[in-house]
Amino acid sequence: MKNILVIGSTGQIGSELTMKLRKLHPEGTVVAGYIKGSEPKGRLLESGPAEEADVLDGEELLRIVKKYHIDTVYNLAALLSATAEKRPELAWHIQIDGLINILEIAKDNRCAVFTPSSIGAFGPETPHLNTPQDTIMRPRSMYGCTKVATELLSDYYFHKFGVDTRSVRFPGLISNVTLPGGGTTDYAVEIYYAAVKGEEFVCPIAGGTFMDMMYMPDALRAAVEIMEADPSRLVHRNSFNIASMSFDPEILSAKIREHIPGFKMHYEVDPVRQAIADSWPDKMDDSCARKEWGWKPTYDLESMTVDMIEALRKKLKISTIEKAGV
Repeated sequence: MKNILVIGSTGQIGSELTMKLRKLHPEGTVVAGYIKGSEPKGRLLESGPAEEADVLDGEELLRIVKKYHIDTVYNLAALLSATAEKRPELAWHIQIDGLINILEIAKDNRCAVFTPSSIGAFGPETPHLNTPQDTIMRPRSMYGCTKVATELLSDYYFHKFGVDTRSVRFPGLISNVTLPGGGTTDYAVEIYYAAVKGEEFVCPIAGGTFMDMMYMPDALRAAVEIMEADPSRLVHRNSFNIASMSFDPEILSAKIREHIPGFKMHYEVDPVRQAIADSWPDKMDDSCARKEWGWKPTYDLESMTVDMIEALRKKLKISTIEKAGV
């Protein structure tokens, strides 16, 4: 029986991961941890317990861990890349000071901990094509700095104290459920909303800028599978490259036009996001994840696009006839 705390349960990843974990572990307890002002609603609130869980409040986290006999923590608390550049000190407090609180509690209460890393952990000197699992990591964003520190801290607590820490480096994540907020790769979600609503999309990332992306169902599966993997097979822990697809805005918009022929896009490049994107890999090598715990993506650009358009039309209550302008 698993007793799991998801910190950041109302965010883009957490809202879907919490529900997935509740389906996978109906005999256990999956606690939706949230911060004040971001309380869970609807099915997320109704389907299981919820607790205010601020990573900067170690005493409150410890209370929750003991109350529910938590054995696994999914730590999703973070400011995303563009937002972290605006509030770097807060980003560090949440992502690093918060992580230390979690790792200290995990050390004393025998909890496993998942804290995602990101393609943002890499920098301009990193090889951009087939980025190796083990390579130079010199990011130039606060978000990236915190992700590198996250990986190192997680490894430290594993080697020093035996805390079962595991992680993946997420690419840009694309979801039809919860909107992202403040990420460099957010355009790859927003473009689908614009297309389905029949609006012209203003792209903040320049054409020719390739980045790794992944559809949310694959990302959720990766987060679960890495925590369930046989530890004896893990050479690496913090953190695994995982990949699914790589494209630039031109390729993505062309794929959408195959399904929505009238879709239009123009560019108004955001220099802050563009600088971050330029420092990230074009495509990661995820062979270690495939070898050590059997990682394999399900969705490619075509299957993701079909599913995104169908799901958003239902969500936004837009019929095919209305979308076609008939």
